[in-house]
Amino acid sequence: MKNYIILFFFIASFPLFSQDAEALFSSIELETDSKPELLPKQMIFTQRLLWGEQGLMRKTHWSPLTLEQREKELKIRRKMLKTHQVIGFVTLAGMVAQGVLGTQLYNGKSSNYEVHETLGNLTSVSYFTGAALSLFAPPPLIQKKSKGLSSTQAHKYLATLHFSAMLATNLLAESDTKLHRAAAFTAFGSYAAAILVFKF
Repeated sequence: MKNYIILFFFIASFPLFSQDAEALFSSIELETDSKPELLPKQMIFTQRLLWGEQGLMRKTHWSPLTLEQREKELKIRRKMLKTHQVIGFVTLAGMVAQGVLGTQLYNGKSSNYEVHETLGNLTSVSYFTGAALSLFAPPPLIQKKSKGLSSTQAHKYLATLHFSAMLATNLLAESDTKLHRAAAFTAFGSYAAAILVFKF
């Protein structure tokens, strides 16, 4: 009799077990069918332009959006950002030299004008090359969210400031000496700070 009772409860509860099993298997199917996220939700406009789902690299099929290709893109990103760092130090040295020569010019030593102009052009080229390497690098695989102001966020805010100041420095070079000088010092200060927040 006891065995019949156990058998009865087993048969009666079978539909419940089968429903749970069905729900479990359907959730496993959903997990295996869902595609992994290959791109971060937030990207800067230059990255979205090139590397977004509808970006130029996807539309031209140079870099299809697959897991294998994203792994390759992350290697490219690493190389581009390392080069960005090296060029950053070269640019900083150029800015220091420009500051010295510019101050001498401002104080009336006009013999340094050609050297200042040539070095200024070279510094601008290295600056905007470094900026392009950062702006057009493939996006990271995942975006880490951190509470408060991180060194990466501070670097980005300072980058906005020194990029604007660098544009102003070049645009004001011939028209307004005082504003050109103020923009140059702003560019140097914010640029040096942007490097320091990553190093310390």
